[in-house]
Amino acid sequence: MSESQPDLEAGRIGRPHGLDGSFYVTRARSRLLSLGTIVSVAGQGMAIVRLAGTAARPIVRLEGVEDRPAAEALRGLPLTVPQEQAPELAEGEWWAHELEGCEVLDSGRLVGTVSRLVELPSCEALEVKRAHDGETLLVPMVKDAIRSVETSERRIEVNLDFLGAEDRVGD
Repeated sequence: MSESQPDLEAGRIGRPHGLDGSFYVTRARSRLLSLGTIVSVAGQGMAIVRLAGTAARPIVRLEGVEDRPAAEALRGLPLTVPQEQAPELAEGEWWAHELEGCEVLDSGRLVGTVSRLVELPSCEALEVKRAHDGETLLVPMVKDAIRSVETSERRIEVNLDFLGAEDRVGD
């Protein structure tokens, strides 16, 4: 891993809400959004001066964004937070970028590489590009499917028997 940690995407600026420059945040990671947090938008740091709505559908206003046209002009842009400002994760939690690129193995046999973390209605899942055929395998982030995660070693051990995919692994 590089010395500098990547910024974490806290969400994207959605449609304006009201006339004061507030907007909905789409794809929100609510734990990264709190009143006073400095977020980066298009390379510019701005403080969150209003936080309303729900964790799933937050409404935010940023310092310097004072009206509806200003909020509309930012629509679609990502809100990012430096990882060092992010709250500590609990044991067994990881940021998506920590998992992306990890090798996925089953009992030491290479299954593939994590291409991204996918949010499903019931849980998050690893999208794994399989080594032997390039096809995609979704591995739910549940204890029966994931045996261990070693981000420092860039390895994730999975249980393909649980996934019903053990016969699809190449040697």
